[in-house]
Amino acid sequence: MAERLPIYELEQPLLTGLQAAGRLIVSAPTGSGKSTQVPQMLLERGVLGEGQVVILQPRRLAARLLAARVAGERRTRLGGEVGYQIRFENVTSARTRIRFVTEGLLLRQMIRDPQLRGVAALIFDEFHERHLYGDITLARALALQETGRPDLKILVMSATLETAPLEHYLKPCRVIESQGRAYPVDIEFAAAPAYLDPRPVWEQAAEAFAGFVRGGGEGDVLIFMPGGFEISQTLEALRRRAEARGFRLLPLHGELPPREQDAAMARYDQRKVVVATNVAETSLTIDGIRCVIDSGLARLPRYDPYRGLNTLLIEKISHAAADQRAGRAGRTAPGLCLRLWSRAEHAHRPARELPEVKRLDLAEVVLTLKAAGVEDLRAFRWFEPPEEQALAHAEELLTDLGALAAAPGPRQPGAPARLTPLGRKMLAFPLHPRYARMLLAAQQYGCVHQACLLAALTQGRDLLLRHADAEIARRREELPGVSAGSDFWLLRSVWQHVSARDFHPETCRRLGVHAAAARQIGPLFEQFLDLARREGLDAAPRPVADAALQKCLLLGFSDRVARRLDGGTLRCELVHGRRGQLARDSVVRQSPLLVAAEVREVEGPDQSVQTRLSLATAIEEDWLRELFPDALAPALRVFYDPAAKRVYAEEQLHFRGLSIGARRVEPPPAEAAARLLADEVLAGRLELHDWDEAVEQWVLRLNRLAQWCPELALPPLGEAERRHLVEQICHGSFSGRELKNKPVRKLVQGWLSAAQQALLSKHAPERLTLANGRAPKVIYDAANPPHIALRIQQLYGVNATPRIAMGRVPVLVHILAPSQRPVQITQDLAGFWREHYPRIKQELQRKYPRHEWR
Repeated sequence: MAERLPIYELEQPLLTGLQAAGRLIVSAPTGSGKSTQVPQMLLERGVLGEGQVVILQPRRLAARLLAARVAGERRTRLGGEVGYQIRFENVTSARTRIRFVTEGLLLRQMIRDPQLRGVAALIFDEFHERHLYGDITLARALALQETGRPDLKILVMSATLETAPLEHYLKPCRVIESQGRAYPVDIEFAAAPAYLDPRPVWEQAAEAFAGFVRGGGEGDVLIFMPGGFEISQTLEALRRRAEARGFRLLPLHGELPPREQDAAMARYDQRKVVVATNVAETSLTIDGIRCVIDSGLARLPRYDPYRGLNTLLIEKISHAAADQRAGRAGRTAPGLCLRLWSRAEHAHRPARELPEVKRLDLAEVVLTLKAAGVEDLRAFRWFEPPEEQALAHAEELLTDLGALAAAPGPRQPGAPARLTPLGRKMLAFPLHPRYARMLLAAQQYGCVHQACLLAALTQGRDLLLRHADAEIARRREELPGVSAGSDFWLLRSVWQHVSARDFHPETCRRLGVHAAAARQIGPLFEQFLDLARREGLDAAPRPVADAALQKCLLLGFSDRVARRLDGGTLRCELVHGRRGQLARDSVVRQSPLLVAAEVREVEGPDQSVQTRLSLATAIEEDWLRELFPDALAPALRVFYDPAAKRVYAEEQLHFRGLSIGARRVEPPPAEAAARLLADEVLAGRLELHDWDEAVEQWVLRLNRLAQWCPELALPPLGEAERRHLVEQICHGSFSGRELKNKPVRKLVQGWLSAAQQALLSKHAPERLTLANGRAPKVIYDAANPPHIALRIQQLYGVNATPRIAMGRVPVLVHILAPSQRPVQITQDLAGFWREHYPRIKQELQRKYPRHEWR
C-alpha cells in the first residue's frame, strides 16, 4: 500500500535535493503519505548513514500513532528500529533509527546535547500549523547546521503552507511539491448561522449525521469537536439516534489511553463514526472516511492574560483548517463535508490561524532559549519575530520568578538577563514557569500534593459561576476548609465537595459549579502529580499549614503582589506601577497585602476599563522579607499635606515599586521640605507675609536695570532664581504657619553684593531726587517704563524729564491735579510746561483757587 502513496512520485527529487542543499521544503497535501514514508525513504536510501532521523510532530497523539504505523509497515516492534518520545513517555532504544517526538522535547535535547550527536536528519512535519516550539527548534537547527553540523539534513514538510516566506528563511534550500490524489468533496453549509441554533453543538452534529444516513450516505464518518467533553457529549447524542445502529462509535483525542486511540484508527467490518479533536486534521489519516461533520470549533492554545499563562480556549477555526478537515472525506473516494455554520459566517473567518508566536505567552520558550545560550532574544533568528511587548513581558515575569537575573558586575544599559541556577531547575519541568516555580517551592515546604491541586484548579475554564446569588455564596462559605486566607481555599473546598458526590448535577447547581470544568480538574491534578513524581518531588498527601501553600502561590505569582490603598474601598496598587480593584466576592477583603492569580480587564458602563483582581491570596510583609530580600528597597517619601498645610516624611519599604510598609520620619529632610513648601508658595497656596510689594519692586528694579545696562553685569532674578530664593526662605520650616513671619527682604537683597546693591541704588533708585529737592517713589513695571506721580505744584522747578539707568531711560511722569487725578502723562516735561500747562492752569485755577499757581 505504501508504494501507491502519492509521496513516492517525489522520492527521487526529494533525495537529490536533500543531498545537494541539505535543506528541503516538501509541500504535499494531507493523505499523500509524507509523514510515514519520507522517514523510511531516508533510512532505506542511506541518507542517514549510521544516524537517526527525528520527526517533529506538533501533537503527542500523532507522534505515537505515526510511530506505531511506521513500525507496523516495517514489521518491527515499536521501540526498536522505530520509536517515539513524548512528555512522560519514551518508547525508544539504542537501536531506534526513526524517532517521532514532540517539538519541545527536541529543543530540550538540543540544550543537553548542542551538537545533536547521532541525529542525521530533522523533519519538521505539519509546519503550517506554526507551533511556537517548531519555529524555535527550526531556528536552532539552522544555526547548528551552519556552524558545527554542516552534515545535518533539514526537511520542512507541510500541507498548506505558503512556501515563499519559508524558502526565503531557509535559503539556500530547494522546494518540491506534490499535488496528491484527492477526490472531490462536496461542501454543505448550515442554512442559518450557528448562533441562531439554541441546541448544543453535539446535538447539531448528531442531527447532521442522522440526515446523512437517511439520505443514503456511504462510508465512515468523521466528526470534529473541540475537546474531550464535547466528544463524549456527541457520542452520547449519537447513541440516542436510531440512524447510529450498526455503527461503531469511537472517540479520538490526546487524553485517551493508547488502546482507545488505536481503536479509532483501526479498520472494522462495520461502519464507524470517529469523533475527534483537530488532531485528525493533519498527520493522521483515518481510512474509509466519506463524510466529515465539522463543528467549526477547536481548542487552541492562547495566552490568557487573566491567569498569566497559556491555556486552551475554544475558538472558531480558519479557512485553512476547515479545508484540511474537509479533505479528510476525499481520501479514498468522493466525499461530503457538512459544516455546522453558514456560508455567511464562513466569509468572516480568518484565512489561517495566527502563529503561536503571536498569541502565546513566551515565558516558557524564553526560559528554554536562555538555557540554550541565547542571550540576546532580539537578535535571535525568528522565522516571524514576536511583538516586543510580549518579549519584554516574558523577561520581566521570569525575572520576577527568579529564573533570570542581570549578569554579575556593573549593570550595563540594555544588557540581556541571564539564566539563574533556579531558572535551570525550573526548566526541568515541562510547565509554565509559574507552576514550575510553585512546585519547586512546594517541595521545600512539604506541600507538593496540595500545590498540584491548586495548579489544576487554575488551568481550565472557571470552576465557579460568577455573580452567584447570596444563597449560593452562603452555601459555598459554609463548606469545610473555606477561610479568609485565600480564594483558592474556596475553590479547593467546592471541588472536593462536588468530586466526592461524582459531580451530581443538583450538587453542582446548589454551589454554582460548572460541572464540565469540575470534571476536568481531576485528570489535570493527576497529571501534575505524575509530573512532580517524575521530577523527584515528594507528592505524598500530608497535612500542611495554609501559610506554606500561600507562600508557594506568592512565589508563582510574585508579579501580581498588591496592597490595599485604603480600608473603605477595594482599590489596590500592584507592583510595577499598576492599579486595580479587588473582586467583591473575594474572601481576602480584610488583608492589606495580597497576591492575585487572576487579573482581568473589565469594561465599565461608561466604557472605562477597570483592572479586576481575583483568585487572591493573603500574604504577609515578613514573607516578602523572607522570600525576596533582594527585591526589597527602602525609599524615603516626603510629601505635603494640603489639609494640614504641613510637610511630612515617611520611610517606605518598596517591593518592585510597590510600597508595602511605612514609618513616620521626624523631622522631614530640610531640603526636601523647603522644595515642597516653595512649590506651594509659588503656586499661591501658601503666603510669605514679608514678601510684599516692596520686595517685588526691588526685584523689578534689578531685572530692568540688568536689561537696560548689561555692562553693569548685574545678575537678574528669573523664575529659577526666584524659586531658589523662596526655597532658601523656606529652609528650616515644615508648615505654612512657620512661614508667616519669615524675614524676606534682607535675604532677597542678599542676592547682590554690596557693590552691586550700590549700583542698583544709583541707577535704578527706589526714590528719585528732582531738581526742586523732592524725592518721589519710582514705580517699576516689567513691561512699561518706570514712572513717578506728583501734583503740578510738586513739579514746579522741574523743567527737564528725569532719567535713570545711566541717563538711558526717561521716567514717565504722571502729573496730577490737586484732587490726585492725572491731567497729563508725559516723558517730555519741557514740552508740557510750554504747550499744555497754560491751558490746564486756567481750567484748574478756577476749580482750586486756594492752591498755588505759577
